[in-house]
Amino acid sequence: MPEFTLDDLRRILRASAGVDEQTDLDGDHFADTAFADLGYDSLALLELVNRIEREYGIQIPDGDLAHTQSPAEALAYVHTRLREARV
Repeated sequence: MPEFTLDDLRRILRASAGVDEQTDLDGDHFADTAFADLGYDSLALLELVNRIEREYGIQIPDGDLAHTQSPAEALAYVHTRLREARV
């Protein structure tokens, strides 16, 4: 099963919800910045979930990823789901 990295998360965020010129997904603090502060709403997170499920072949229960507040939390959550899928 493929690994899921912060760069993968960045790529999916850019592809699924776009990025406006004020959003710095490459900055040092990207991983710890709240999704809301990055300009991503619940609809963008839903699209993020859909793309992760398709690309990585895992199931993310409705609303689970919405409880994550930052890219770092989302990354940790997806890592957990990937580990569970390997078992």
